[in-house]
Amino acid sequence: MDSTFLCGQLLIAMPGIGDPRFDKALILVCAHDNDHAMGVAVNRPATGLSVADVLKQLGLEGPSEVRDQTVLLGGPVETGRGFVLHTDDYGSEHSEAVPGGMALTTTRDVLEAIAKGDGTPRLAVLALGYAGWGAGQLEHEIRENVWLTVEADAALVFDQDHETKWSRALGKLRINPQFLSAGGGRA
Repeated sequence: MDSTFLCGQLLIAMPGIGDPRFDKALILVCAHDNDHAMGVAVNRPATGLSVADVLKQLGLEGPSEVRDQTVLLGGPVETGRGFVLHTDDYGSEHSEAVPGGMALTTTRDVLEAIAKGDGTPRLAVLALGYAGWGAGQLEHEIRENVWLTVEADAALVFDQDHETKWSRALGKLRINPQFLSAGGGRA
């Protein structure tokens, strides 16, 4: 398998996923190879936690357009660890490229760049935790109709309207969420 098979794709949770942590989740796959897959949910706001709160804890202050952004719950793994998904106009030795003009950085330097407010990175979201799968697990879940996939785009990933991201991702596939069933099947 190509080691970047699902990198840059959005996973759209199907109704009836059976795990409330992923109900209507939209996850950007940031890494995928024969041994594992890793992604960050881009539509799960953390209640009562803003980027300003995180920057303040680090002794940083960001520009007004960043301060009000909500921190996201990136997934159930390592929920105390921060992941910054951003446009690829910013990068450091700690950044991992994600197809579609994005990158993922897990070090303080990207938060310092955001706080500096010079427009680099142009767009960013901060998530706590990530979603992870072992060898073959994600592929199995896709075969079992747990996830649909669609190519990611920055407009959807970085949009702050988290309530509608899931249905808009389905819309990219020309699927009306009202017609989805919690049960799956094979033809």
